[in-house]
Amino acid sequence: MSVSGLCEICQQPAVDHTCDRCGNLVCDRHFDAELGVCSECVAEIRGGDPSDPTGTPDDMPDGVDTYEY
Repeated sequence: MSVSGLCEICQQPAVDHTCDRCGNLVCDRHFDAELGVCSECVAEIRGGDPSDPTGTPDDMPDGVDTYEY
């Protein structure tokens, strides 16, 4: 789907999706394609914090290194 505007979660200009639940315009990073909803709605549905950086590697922004100890 082609939409224009800023991601309503991170304010990045690369908006590609609209949340089926709340209507937020969101980028790939903040969209769960399996559920069709934004990360804020995923947090409400599944519980948790949408800004929690301990999500899956697919939730990590590009260019971020992951260090394991």
